[in-house]
Amino acid sequence: MVDRPPLWALVPVKNLQDAKQRLADVLSAGERRALFRAMLEDVLSVLCHCQALAGVVLVTRDPEAGVLAARYGARVLEEQENRGHTAASSFGARALAEEGAAGMLQLPADIPLITSQDIDALVQAHASGPAVTLAPSRDERGSNAVACSPPDLLPLRFGDDSYFPHLDRARALGIEPGIVQRPGLALDVDTPDDLRAFLATPSATRAYDYLIRSGIAHRMVAAVDTQPAPP
Repeated sequence: MVDRPPLWALVPVKNLQDAKQRLADVLSAGERRALFRAMLEDVLSVLCHCQALAGVVLVTRDPEAGVLAARYGARVLEEQENRGHTAASSFGARALAEEGAAGMLQLPADIPLITSQDIDALVQAHASGPAVTLAPSRDERGSNAVACSPPDLLPLRFGDDSYFPHLDRARALGIEPGIVQRPGLALDVDTPDDLRAFLATPSATRAYDYLIRSGIAHRMVAAVDTQPAPP
């Protein structure tokens, strides 16, 4: 087994109060906030107990997210203003690079199915720097994990179509990126379809437990059952 310098996990978290706007058609503001908090806890509970990582950093200005970070043993990097997922990730990458970190593993806060085995697979696939390793979303459009050594090696740009641009940017640097495809990394809960996909398979996650206890899961199933059949 090749001995590699450990990666720092980096998780950008915007205000919980404004989280998951694309679920507004099916969840209230309070439900979206509670679901996002549960997913963040699912992610933190895995990352902060993962021996393969050097540590965990949250980039956030949200006080509640900061409290959760402290509870799980993660560091907080606070931006001066909320500028979005890409800007927060780039800010964190620069900060880690300035500290001399060997590498960074950027992950979103809305992948509740993540496991320690997923992290181990990413770490093992990631070569010694300079290196880039990516895990795509289930539709292979988004980047649900980006490992970079050094942390600020790759110009980051997140969104619905970030996966192939990240591949292209790595190759433009003369680096053939590693690719890791894992079910626990592929599903980010961002849209009603994502939520239904998450509910399709029971899981021992805080997010799934919240959706069951709150009645949201029952409501989502009932809504599908009452839709008219296609002609």
